[in-house]
Amino acid sequence: MKAKTAHERVAPLEKSETGVTQGLSRWIVIGVFGLASMLNYLDRQLLAAAAPAIKAEFSLSNTAYGTLLSAFSITYMIVTPLAGLFIDYIGVRVGAMIAVTAWSITGGITGFVRSFTGLFMARMGLGIAEAAGIPASSKASATYLRPSEVGLGNAIQSIDITVGAIAAPLVMAAVMPAYGWRAAFIICGALGLLWVPLWRLTSSRAIPSGGTPVSSATVSVIDILVDKRLWGVVIGSTLVMTVYSLWMNWTTIYLVQEHGLTQTDANRYFAWIPPIFASVGGIVGGWWAYRLIRRGNAPVKGRLKVCLAAAPILAITAIVPYLPTTQLAVAGICASFFGCMTIVINLHVIPIDLFGAKRAAFTASLLTASFALVQTFLSPTIGAIVDYSSFATVCLLMSVLSLGGVALIWMSMKA
Repeated sequence: MKAKTAHERVAPLEKSETGVTQGLSRWIVIGVFGLASMLNYLDRQLLAAAAPAIKAEFSLSNTAYGTLLSAFSITYMIVTPLAGLFIDYIGVRVGAMIAVTAWSITGGITGFVRSFTGLFMARMGLGIAEAAGIPASSKASATYLRPSEVGLGNAIQSIDITVGAIAAPLVMAAVMPAYGWRAAFIICGALGLLWVPLWRLTSSRAIPSGGTPVSSATVSVIDILVDKRLWGVVIGSTLVMTVYSLWMNWTTIYLVQEHGLTQTDANRYFAWIPPIFASVGGIVGGWWAYRLIRRGNAPVKGRLKVCLAAAPILAITAIVPYLPTTQLAVAGICASFFGCMTIVINLHVIPIDLFGAKRAAFTASLLTASFALVQTFLSPTIGAIVDYSSFATVCLLMSVLSLGGVALIWMSMKA
């Protein structure tokens, strides 16, 4: 027999507000935390924005660049579950300050490396430091927001992630011509250190009384780990996220290699656009599920409906390489990214629906760790396919995997 979900055990506290001021304070703290999510992805995506220059400086093939991406992924994968447990134990307020400080320093160090080995080690360190980012984000939404709002809260966090992804190529395009790619890493690392006192001030004033309810008996880690529904979501989400990995890490290289653009032109005019559509997809997915839940759908059922409706958009991924112009190719990437994030934003909330806020960071960490594990091998595989075959093969593969992921999630929830 399936374990009851958190929402089945306890009625949602949809009327727990005590006033407009308290409600506003909860959203303010989510907004401030979102800046950390933005900085997380800004630091992370600088490598993709600088990829052509780094490949040239260190004489790297696409396969070697993929291996560099896996350096981040492997440590991120190993540490993320531990980081999730750490955030659940210590709380999001203190945990976030520690995490942001660590990844800001590590990101800045990247600007000082002078060898491929140093760059590889810096990316491994960044993977360790950033492992708490998404678990802390899910914990913040589950702690400060009401049940029906959690999807919207995660969607807002996805906007901030997108802003970071948008900013990375723009920052690189602005800084690199005058100061080199290393300066961008140093500047962005310093920004994270400025966020820490802002979070300390804001989070100390917020009252998390509207959070997602849980029963007095918190679901054990063992019960979570043996639940087949969780692993259906974890594996399915990882397959859907292959599209995310493709466009987040390879867009600049794709535009340079397949459409003959310079790195600066690719970053300045095109590479920052797809993340905007990814963000819009997150908002649409969160709002859509919110409306379905408010109309009486059970939370998991409402989110699954959104995932199924958005799944056909993922098929666009396969046709991107066949679009004849740069503008059309970017439009195809935008649509593919939009569909991916419409789905993903809901998948990352389903574990909270199932197991409650007390385990929000841990369950989120399982999703991100699984994705990082796959990306550890996926990134060099993508590079090798591009080196020895084509981007068309990669895009077809990602399309098939992501559609299979949605099907797997649907079957696991119905089992």
